[in-house]
Amino acid sequence: ERPLKFFQTGALLEILHCAIGIVPSSVVLTSFQVMSRVFLIWAVTHSVKEVQSEDSVLLFVIAWTITEIIRYSFYTFSLLNHLPYIIKWARYTLFIVLYPMGVTGELLTIYAALPFVRQAGLYSISLPNKYNFSFDYHAFLILIMISYIPLFPQLYFHMIHQRRKVLSHTEEHKKFE
Repeated sequence: ERPLKFFQTGALLEILHCAIGIVPSSVVLTSFQVMSRVFLIWAVTHSVKEVQSEDSVLLFVIAWTITEIIRYSFYTFSLLNHLPYIIKWARYTLFIVLYPMGVTGELLTIYAALPFVRQAGLYSISLPNKYNFSFDYHAFLILIMISYIPLFPQLYFHMIHQRRKVLSHTEEHKKFE
């Protein structure tokens, strides 16, 4: 649990790395992915202890872990100017399975948290109060889940486009070697 929290929270630095150009990735896409993971770790699985033993948590943790091993291997070998094709291929291919697997785990975990959030009134603020403001965390989580409907396809098809661009370029390059 601690290493997962530490490294996923530390990934917030990746947004900065994109912003200052250390990594040639989109700040917006990276922010969305990193923030969704940090949110899931702290605002869902840390806050709702009852979901920590759900199989869905294992599902997203496995997907995230394999993804990060591949991604950081890709970055490391790229920095060393010695990127094996298998690492490039894995980076731009295995997401086809890992991305839906991770998203499924995330959504199932949020869904499993909903009854506990509602029952405890977790992070919710009811009226009346001195700020004249209310917030329903249960409804917020449902909105987060609904947001996956337009966002997941955009991110997924962006990766499909990247895969096509990077791997077809590699295949063309190999033909001329």
